[in-house]
Amino acid sequence: GETIAKNKKAYHDYFIEEKFEAGMVLMGSEVKGIRAHRVNLKDSFIRFVRDEAFLFNAHIGRLETTHRFYGHEERGTRKLLLHKKQLEKMNKAITRDGYTIVPLQLYFNDRNIGLKLFKVI
Repeated sequence: GETIAKNKKAYHDYFIEEKFEAGMVLMGSEVKGIRAHRVNLKDSFIRFVRDEAFLFNAHIGRLETTHRFYGHEERGTRKLLLHKKQLEKMNKAITRDGYTIVPLQLYFNDRNIGLKLFKVI
């Protein structure tokens, strides 16, 4: 697939222990922003809320053609789509083992948008 954005800071700052892949729940205006490569993953992170994983602080820019009413929050919270076993494994890594889950890469794969995540100490 085509890489849209990489979290270069994460490659530099962390030792990557285990990788996960996730989908994301996105608005149409967010998909357009991603297609235009208006994405920055620096300083973004994953947090769990009621046993669901969310991406926080990732910047997805709006296009000038997007009407403000239909647009998205550029640093909005985005729900991640993962299998139940992956969610349980990631949640345990964070809560019990003290790991951090960090977004590594955003990419297109067969017309879907995916997010590579990784577990770090």
